[in-house]
Amino acid sequence: MSQMKDLVEITAQSLVDNPEKVSVTEIEGEKTIVIELRVDPPDLGKVIGKQGRIARALRTLLSAMGRKTGKRVVLEILE
Repeated sequence: MSQMKDLVEITAQSLVDNPEKVSVTEIEGEKTIVIELRVDPPDLGKVIGKQGRIARALRTLLSAMGRKTGKRVVLEILE
């Protein structure tokens, strides 16, 4: 498992009420890594945060981690 996927999964599980329903999928392309995060619909707001602050912070961390690999990292939060 990659460090980026682990980071998203552990962070999301610590924020939500139903950590067992957190699912993270990593799709690696040539120049991009897409990380899909699925949570229980009632927990969606907890992962996004007020005005998207938590989601933005996660995306910032992932983009910094992605620079090491030379790839662009995209976080998609899905219902």
